[in-house]
Amino acid sequence: MAHAAHPQTPMTIDDIRALMAEDMSAVDRLIQDRLRSDVVLINQLGAYIINSGGKRLRPLQVLLAARACGYEGEAHRELAAVVEFIHTATLLHDDVVDSSSRRRGKATANELWGNQASVLVGDFLYSRAFEMMVSVGRMPVMEIMARTTNTIAEGEVMQLLNVNEPDTTEENYLRVIYCKTATLFEAAAQLGGVLADQPEPVCQGLAEYGRQLGTAFQLVDDALDYTGDAAATGKNVGDDLAEGKPTMPLIHAMRQGSPEQAATIRKAIEQGGRDDIDAILEAIETTGAITYTRALAEQAVEKAIASLGCLPESPYRTSMESLAKFSVERDY
Repeated sequence: MAHAAHPQTPMTIDDIRALMAEDMSAVDRLIQDRLRSDVVLINQLGAYIINSGGKRLRPLQVLLAARACGYEGEAHRELAAVVEFIHTATLLHDDVVDSSSRRRGKATANELWGNQASVLVGDFLYSRAFEMMVSVGRMPVMEIMARTTNTIAEGEVMQLLNVNEPDTTEENYLRVIYCKTATLFEAAAQLGGVLADQPEPVCQGLAEYGRQLGTAFQLVDDALDYTGDAAATGKNVGDDLAEGKPTMPLIHAMRQGSPEQAATIRKAIEQGGRDDIDAILEAIETTGAITYTRALAEQAVEKAIASLGCLPESPYRTSMESLAKFSVERDY
């Protein structure tokens, strides 16, 4: 049943972390425990990337959604760890595909240990995640996660096809965002409802929340790539451009800019590189591309919050609403 919207006092990210501290520390312990292997390199590389300062937003989704649905058990912690392992595996593989040398302000695993080790430890994390899922013993959980990992892989391939492709449309790009990023947020929130044996409309409402939150999150990342402070984001301005990735700010600037501006951006996407970064930042500025990208993110957040109408009021639901707002207000 739908619950009325309510003017709740928003919670800060610190409030949310305090509310979920017990669950999150249990998840951290599980992650350390399940990461262990007899193979030393897996321990070293796995611990390096898992402990390299991620926001842990995806596991937080699982925990909050389960608690918001009144779940009393402990399997939500196992699934939160599963989601973090899958996310980490995609990062390991991503950095190899993109030949990235920095992530979150630190050297990437592939920079330190090489591509082969990164790919193989990513595979280990995927397979360990599925082992953990089986231990939960719920077929719907397996179905959601199998579909999700498949969709992520499709998104990776679609993004590969978009690299150095200046004719990528907004629609095509949003599809890539869904597959690569939003689908794991969608699964994370949905799992909480499934674990708590909620009816289908509630599980679908949670899935919609996660999907819209993930979309907003990635769009803000795209905007920060051209406006962020490298010290805060752990990336350099124009990293996406250097890799020839046509993200939303570039797609908008090409569409709205002068023919010269469009030609400059097109060339940069086709060739990859920061040679014309100043002209491109100017085009992004004059076409309002960042404002446009952030507006899309804010629309997604509004949809995310609206879809939580399927849940009763609780500090957990308020946390989910506040987390959605945080995703667009952050500067890192």
